[in-house]
Amino acid sequence: MFEALFQTFDDSSERAESAGRVAALRAELKRLGLDGLLVPRADRQQNEYLPASEERLAWLTGFTGSAGFAIVLTDSAAVFVDGRYTVQADTQIDKNVFAIEHLVETPPDQWLTAKLKPGMKIGYDAWLHTADQVEKFRTACATAGAELVAVDTNPIDALWRDRPAPPAAPVTLRDIKLAGESATDKLARIRTELVKLRADVLVVSDPQNVAWTFNIRGADIAHTPLALAFAVIPREGRPALYVDGAKLDNTVRAALEDIGDVRAPDALTGDLAAFKDKTVRLDSASAADALARQVQTHGGKPARGADPITLMKAVKNHAEIIGMRTAHHRDGAAVTRFLMWLEREAPKGKLTEIDAVAALESFRRDTGALKDVSFPTIAGAGPNGAIVHYRVTRESNRPLGMNELFLIDSGAQYEDGTTDITRTVVIGQPSEEMRDRFTRVLKGHIGIATAVFPENTSGAQLDSFARASLWQAGLDFDHGTGHGVGAYLSVHEGPARISKLGHVALRRGMILSNEPGYYKTAAYGIRIENLVLVIAAPEPAGAEKPLNAFETLTLAPIDRRLIDTRMLTAKERHWLDSYHARVHEIIGPLVDGDTRAWLAAATRPL
Repeated sequence: MFEALFQTFDDSSERAESAGRVAALRAELKRLGLDGLLVPRADRQQNEYLPASEERLAWLTGFTGSAGFAIVLTDSAAVFVDGRYTVQADTQIDKNVFAIEHLVETPPDQWLTAKLKPGMKIGYDAWLHTADQVEKFRTACATAGAELVAVDTNPIDALWRDRPAPPAAPVTLRDIKLAGESATDKLARIRTELVKLRADVLVVSDPQNVAWTFNIRGADIAHTPLALAFAVIPREGRPALYVDGAKLDNTVRAALEDIGDVRAPDALTGDLAAFKDKTVRLDSASAADALARQVQTHGGKPARGADPITLMKAVKNHAEIIGMRTAHHRDGAAVTRFLMWLEREAPKGKLTEIDAVAALESFRRDTGALKDVSFPTIAGAGPNGAIVHYRVTRESNRPLGMNELFLIDSGAQYEDGTTDITRTVVIGQPSEEMRDRFTRVLKGHIGIATAVFPENTSGAQLDSFARASLWQAGLDFDHGTGHGVGAYLSVHEGPARISKLGHVALRRGMILSNEPGYYKTAAYGIRIENLVLVIAAPEPAGAEKPLNAFETLTLAPIDRRLIDTRMLTAKERHWLDSYHARVHEIIGPLVDGDTRAWLAAATRPL
């Protein structure tokens, strides 16, 4: 398992091949009568992590980040990445072939408009773009007098001769004790939402929503226990699940056929013909443009908007919350064992980032319950920690140096829950600046952890709580403060988040991350991350609105050596001492004697 964490990021061979591959693609486009091609990092369901068979952007450009886009024209080409990946793109992409553009500052559609000439035809794979994305590019082409053309088959697929086979992992049933609600009851709730939306049918294109609805899990995608599947849920009648039958054993098939019809994936587009003159709800975030085109072709009325399942899934039920708490106790013990090991071994000067990643996974594997890591571990020593989404490779692997900070952001998938935790520790002695910055980040973390807020408060309204202490020093961080997290599903789950753009109301039962940070370029990075559960808060006398608060789920010590206690208020000191007391109480009995003794010292009151 560990090899997969960093092996895919060793990119020199892919970079060397990109010139020849782009030349071959241009020849294929000429044969097809096209002047260019849009190449997103996407599969048919807009998954965050892609099966190897869908990594077309990486195959063509060498870039392996989780967010990227390429455009190849007859005489120019560009790869678009956001601020998280500028350093990675610079090392992976052949700049003699591709210009590297900022995804936000120079959006692909604007770049395309500037490059196009009247009469040009730009191809796109309608299965790899949502309808909203296509509209932007169609407008960009029309502005320049060009045309956007859907291709019958992706031109890259004709060239990718050693393309991996599609995943074929078995589908499993989720135990009702962990799911907390039967698929039948979930389907009834979904139909009620369809009535509210005035929709006749819902096409479920997000495999996370399919998994939640039918209480199934799979292993088609790294780090997320999903089966690649679609579903169609009519307001009246039996639902249909579109999944490769080879993934189903007799027990699983029988259970699913009790709920609805099990169909081959290729049957989906043809089955949409049954909804002529019907309103078909399509998820604007994950439904491919090809689905909208098929609905229209068959006389249906596509209605784009949020899949109602996304919000339903985000609000965890009692069983899911119990499972998440249990998973965090187990994971907290593994992380605590790792932190003790790290404090003992790192000062010897022999550890590297890869050593740390491997050790942390081994401690999680020792639990006997690890299914997978929930994302590739981010382990940044010294200046590498300042790269927000840094991923260690054999080429970038750095020793953990004395008197430096080490940031490690990791998570695990267990059957009862998903975890995500970041700890920043000092190897040796920190500078006063490091302690100042760390304490400001900690104050922001505590600001979120102790927030009390009325119902219908959004994440955007809370985001500044995490930044206030940094702002006072003229500092900030460029990522969101928190994202939603699934229950043995994706570690990045919508629709709620704590960020400047988090406009969805936080509801009781939602689980989000609390992860403010600070990053000094070429020097160090700091992030403190716990997962939190939205719960009811005690209401003071005279309260006019119901109040919510957060329960912190993640349990592992925060490095006391990096805290300038003079900067903390009495309330902040109390929170940290109470948190550490809880860590010691719950995690102490789960670890060995040596670790328990270390933990007692690591969690003692300030």
